[in-house]
Amino acid sequence: MSVTMERLSSGLAYPDRFYAAAAYAGFGGSPNSSAKGVSSKFSNDAALLLYALYQQATVGPCNIPKPRGWSPVEQSKWTSWSGLGNMASTEAMRLFVKILEEEDPGWYSRASHFVSEPVVDVEMHHNPKVEPVAENGHTKSMPAENGNLSETQDKDVVSEGLGVVSIYDQWVAPPVSGTLPKARYEHGAAVCDDKMYIFGGNHNGRYLNDLQVLDLRSWMWAKVNIQLGNEGPVTPCAGHSLIPWGGSKLLSIAGHSKNPPETLQVKEFDLQTCTWSTLKTYGKPPVSRGGQSVTLVGSTLVIFGGQDAKRSHLNDLHILDLETMTWDEMDTLGVPPSPRSDHAAAVHAERYLLIFGGGSHATCFNDLHVFDLRTMEWSRPIQQGEIPSPRAGHASLTIGENWFIVGGGDNKSGVSETVVLNMSTLVWSVVTSVQRGAPLASEGSSLVLSSFSGEDILVSFGGYNGRYNNEVNILKPSHKSTLQSKLMETPVPDSVTAVQNATNATRDVESELETDQEGKIREIVMDNADSEPMIKNVGETHVHLLATLKAEKEELELSLNKEKMQTLELKQELMEAETRNTDLYKELQSVRGQLAAEQSRCFKLEVDVAEFRQKLQMLDTLQKELELLRRQKAASEEAALSAKQRRNEGGGVWGWLAGTPPTQNVNDA
Repeated sequence: MSVTMERLSSGLAYPDRFYAAAAYAGFGGSPNSSAKGVSSKFSNDAALLLYALYQQATVGPCNIPKPRGWSPVEQSKWTSWSGLGNMASTEAMRLFVKILEEEDPGWYSRASHFVSEPVVDVEMHHNPKVEPVAENGHTKSMPAENGNLSETQDKDVVSEGLGVVSIYDQWVAPPVSGTLPKARYEHGAAVCDDKMYIFGGNHNGRYLNDLQVLDLRSWMWAKVNIQLGNEGPVTPCAGHSLIPWGGSKLLSIAGHSKNPPETLQVKEFDLQTCTWSTLKTYGKPPVSRGGQSVTLVGSTLVIFGGQDAKRSHLNDLHILDLETMTWDEMDTLGVPPSPRSDHAAAVHAERYLLIFGGGSHATCFNDLHVFDLRTMEWSRPIQQGEIPSPRAGHASLTIGENWFIVGGGDNKSGVSETVVLNMSTLVWSVVTSVQRGAPLASEGSSLVLSSFSGEDILVSFGGYNGRYNNEVNILKPSHKSTLQSKLMETPVPDSVTAVQNATNATRDVESELETDQEGKIREIVMDNADSEPMIKNVGETHVHLLATLKAEKEELELSLNKEKMQTLELKQELMEAETRNTDLYKELQSVRGQLAAEQSRCFKLEVDVAEFRQKLQMLDTLQKELELLRRQKAASEEAALSAKQRRNEGGGVWGWLAGTPPTQNVNDA
């Protein structure tokens, strides 16, 4: 599921949507309802979890004793509920709807009779008016925030053939035509050749994979006819990032999908061939995720945070070189932002990555973090001005040194203010506000930059604030004049304090913009001759500040040069050590080979020795047998000789037997 779907827009319409989901699932549709049984629409595990979450959301933590009687159903229900511990009610609501959408993605479209339309709160002193805007032959009402805004717009909003030029710092709806895209949020948006492309997103719990295009001159919508390539249709997704690249390519990075891959993938859409393809990358890619931020710095993509497929929030930092398509995970210094998703990111001076806001499972943030892409160090500078409230799912873009942020949610409602941060002075200010419940007070909308007659235009599309929307709104910011007025209105000591309390990374930002600051001072003097004494003091203060910053810069550069020399020496030593290690490894391999040969010879010798020992044993046995035979032969020969002698000496056997004495020899007689 999309991370924003998982958070349900941080609860922009929590009670209404939760009770509608509970009624649809069979648990009752009001906080006083009690779940009498486990719904049969889902698997046993899912039904038990839904029951536990419903009880946690409506009753609170499980304080009832464990059932004494043996009932498998009651035992399982008690175990599931008590296992939630002290989980907050809003978190239980969020998880209930998330589990329901995982089990039955299309429940919302089939449960319209359970869902009430969100109520738009309007303060009486706003005196709201509406302005009809033609849209596909129908009349669309647009709320006006300030008194006679509609009358002012009638005078100041001028159609110029292919576009609309509005008054400064007010959101207006251009007269779009064509077939409107399906309402959605957490989609990707990018501009190429004065055309805004919208890809994917989430609608009623279902991921989308269509590609829509809005001509920013004619304000006409059209659907891109995608040609099927070798990979087939692209996977539906939400919570991804869409980046224009190379003039005719769109890169879709990461995102949640039904069956997410193990690692993050990069998809490329060719605007000329209208085909999708998966780019081959090298190195170790990050784990799959959605709700991350992807920032283009030169030819490099910087990816931070998000939520992985296991619903764990991340705060890791990865870089993808688009020239070599090689991944690199950054080893950073300092304290990184806490794990989060649905935050906003921007790059300043092609060096500093800024991270603002975002959310975890039940918490939204309004902290600002800066990452120095040269020193690889995180810092948390001091913010000034009207610091925005905590939010997640907001959209943002940069124009020069100004960072515009629109919408978002804070677990209670949509954020109605459009704010801007001057990235040089770290001063926040509010550009404009819309009514609570307006489409611009949404989470998961997109924000892109266009231009008319050389002036910048912010274009917002889609989002979710209790309902999905597909409206387009535009705003022409007066950020240039606003920046000059801020320099005049903000006391210089406050800016100096902010810079001095920031880390070295933020001080480097100020050092690099010295020339720009001096130019602004001169510009203010030219435009405000009546305020010459005050501006002179401001200029002197800035000169003193610049001198201090220059001294700090020189000291830092000297220290940096020393560090570089030490780094080069360490690299040289490392290379020499690696060379020695390589030689030793080769020698070790040679010795191992010789040892293996000697071991083989030794084994053969052992076999030969065993054989010789066996033969020696056999030889001993044969010698013993031969000796025995010799003895037997000798005995036989001796016996035969004795018998022969007796025969020769006597009358033979018979005479001897008869007792006849042997005949004496005549010679003896």
